[in-house]
Amino acid sequence: MAPQPYAVEVGAQVLRAGGNAFDAAIATAFAQMVVDPQMCGIGGFGCMTVYDAKRDTCVVIDFNARAGRNATPDQWKDSIVDEIWTGYGWVLDDRSNDIGYGAIGTPGTVAGLAELHRGFASLAWADLLQPAIDLAKHGFLVSPELAQMFNSPDTGDLVGIRTRIFFNEESRRLYLTEAGEPYAAGQMFRNPEYAATLERLATLGPQEFYTGTLAREIADDLARNGSTITREDLQSYEPITLEPVAGTYLGHDIRTSHAPGGGPTLIEMLNIIEDDDLPAMGHNSETYVYTVARAQIAAMIDRAEHVGDPRFVDVPTDRLVSKSHAAGWRARLETGETIVAPRYHPDGKTTTHLSVIDKNRNCIALTHTLGASSGVVTPGLGFMYNNAMNCFDPRPGQVNSIEPGKGRITGIAPTITFVNDNPAVILGAPGGTRIMTGIFHVLVNAIAFGMSAVEAVSAPRFDCQSDILDGEARIPSWVMQAAADRAGLKRWVNPAPWGNFAYVQAILVDQESGRVTGGADPRGGGAAMGG
Repeated sequence: MAPQPYAVEVGAQVLRAGGNAFDAAIATAFAQMVVDPQMCGIGGFGCMTVYDAKRDTCVVIDFNARAGRNATPDQWKDSIVDEIWTGYGWVLDDRSNDIGYGAIGTPGTVAGLAELHRGFASLAWADLLQPAIDLAKHGFLVSPELAQMFNSPDTGDLVGIRTRIFFNEESRRLYLTEAGEPYAAGQMFRNPEYAATLERLATLGPQEFYTGTLAREIADDLARNGSTITREDLQSYEPITLEPVAGTYLGHDIRTSHAPGGGPTLIEMLNIIEDDDLPAMGHNSETYVYTVARAQIAAMIDRAEHVGDPRFVDVPTDRLVSKSHAAGWRARLETGETIVAPRYHPDGKTTTHLSVIDKNRNCIALTHTLGASSGVVTPGLGFMYNNAMNCFDPRPGQVNSIEPGKGRITGIAPTITFVNDNPAVILGAPGGTRIMTGIFHVLVNAIAFGMSAVEAVSAPRFDCQSDILDGEARIPSWVMQAAADRAGLKRWVNPAPWGNFAYVQAILVDQESGRVTGGADPRGGGAAMGG
């Protein structure tokens, strides 16, 4: 399951043809890159949590974008305007961390999917890329969601996708019609140049992106235009495979991503509220919103202070995800103290996710992204690059400051839970920093409240990561205002009944019957489909 029905169908067909969950994930991910080209692509990055049932092993494959070797900690220190209030990026006076060649981090998506294929897949690499090649070559009808994405305007501190499409001549050529406007819903969109690039990867293998002729074309274009990424950055890129971060919540064993991803923060939030009788409070009641919002803030305070790339900074993950640390926060919160996560002073959904389980109970949660996309397309290659540099802290000496080769902080938290060693919930989401709170809500809905997959992803959500409480309009305004007043928070008056609160894609496995059900977040136009 995923936010893009075209891609979901590709994955289902792979399962029907005898592929396993990991084959389906690879094929689905490449199809997503074609049919949702502003959310993800081979110029992107991400993370996945993988469970191999036969070997009874669970691993995380981290393929985060990394700062180029020519990047420096102080390159933007004199250009800072503000930090976006949700924590999703920084605003510079010239936007150079957000749009353009300087915003690009070394892409990891191809390497990450190649590592998944090497360790877990059963079908040929080229065969898994073929559906995406066909979609790019022959075209597909633009969905209402993609058309809306193409036309999204600048909003406050956030640069819209429309501006990003118009930024680069090659991008304009790819994504604008002859009338000079982005493609509308129902129009046929083709990208033969992307098809040709994917054919090169299918024929020559994934290393073509990092060490082959394609790598040289990428590096030459980036060098000509002032990027910090070099040919050596591409050649040396390797994904990181490691054991997941582990936690528990109400009888579920949780496995999720490491720092600089959102996994530790997700587990910390769950730990803080685990001893609260949430069903007795009533779902989305004033007390519920107050209690959960403050747990979110507490975890975000720790995230701001401690979470960065553990290859460069000391991240106290074991302490952050411990029950004793959560107990300390609970004691503090019970005093009624007003707490606010630090900000240097609305959040993007330009990411995508897929969740897959097969008949053998192999399963995978995979999140990949372009960030919000850089607006840059290398002539002739057909894909847009990430803008990963926007989430580095432009102030030197911080836990998330820029360093060559360092991975940026991200909310990505692909998660699998287990009950008695059997997969129970497989989920993840696009949604910037709201990935963590979105997944949190769905896990609480499914585990504490016993909701179905569809109910869990559809229920109204709220988010609080600094001093602002934001919630969907389906939660009564008087509830939100009372909770905000009680917590000493500002309230963002959100008119949207289905707002920007991540697009969670969740699979639930009934532990008694073994029945598998899926919930595609209705905020994002996704689909769940069996193979």
